[in-house]
Amino acid sequence: MNERFQNPFRRPWMVNNGAASEIDYQHNRSKGGLRLRVILASGIAGGIDAVITYPTDYVKTQLQLDGQKGAAKQYSGVVDCITKTVRWYGLSGLYRGIKIVLYGAIPKSVVILTSFDCFKSLLADDRGHLTPGYRFLSGLAAGVFEAFIIVTPLENIKVKFINDHRLVQPRYRSFLHGIKLIVKEYGILGLYKGVSATIVKQGSSQSIRFFIMETGKEWYKGDASSANVPSSVVGLIGAFAGAASVLANTPADVVKTRMQGLDSHKYKNTADCVVKMFKEGGIATFYKGTLPRLVKVCMDVSITFVIYDAVLDVFGFVWPEE
Repeated sequence: MNERFQNPFRRPWMVNNGAASEIDYQHNRSKGGLRLRVILASGIAGGIDAVITYPTDYVKTQLQLDGQKGAAKQYSGVVDCITKTVRWYGLSGLYRGIKIVLYGAIPKSVVILTSFDCFKSLLADDRGHLTPGYRFLSGLAAGVFEAFIIVTPLENIKVKFINDHRLVQPRYRSFLHGIKLIVKEYGILGLYKGVSATIVKQGSSQSIRFFIMETGKEWYKGDASSANVPSSVVGLIGAFAGAASVLANTPADVVKTRMQGLDSHKYKNTADCVVKMFKEGGIATFYKGTLPRLVKVCMDVSITFVIYDAVLDVFGFVWPEE
């Protein structure tokens, strides 16, 4: 392979051979950790990715909230949900409630990048290598940290906005007005409704994704530890990792959505929510919205990787290293 090959899936935790999650520790230490432009690039990538993938998240949430309180279901499936949303609100209807996602995309992206780097640096050996167990643990710790710091309050607000848009007469007149009402009605602690389900979801997601990314990369290289891993392979591994995480933790995502919706008062806690959901519709209830979420997560992996690298390339041209 051409030695001048440039991998379009470089990450802060990747070396130039195109292998995911392989931090250049000596470089990062000499630079004092992640550089400012890396943080900015991750935030920009997160924001653009949110705009591209939000419709799938919107449809997923609509399907998960559909039919609550014994009301007649509005949607028969993904296609029906998209069709009716466009018919009622136009194409922009698929972006209802996106403001809160955009406001949270940048800090969320930065938090997961920096926290994973931190936990990995604590557990890796001098060569930056992680054992399989530590790969899983690093991703798990980063996911738990991400869930508590940013994802839980963000998801609570997002779900309430989407749920409010389902009402005949929405109560939230604007983003700031909605935030004010949410805090007034639920309190600051109300923003952490469903935190246990969110921790399970994010912890399992990140642990599975990082584990598969690194394990898949090592498997591809085999005994040739210095071999290049093509960007296309990295992208495929990432998509597979995303799909695996969705199939593994969709029940936690559905429970989280119920706990954070406008009808969250129906549930005493996460365990009570699980019991009532099971009585309501059996196991199938825990897998509502799986298809749109599967599409979204697989898109997330590929899109974020490509955009992140493109932004860094631009920064490298207009903002060269000293």
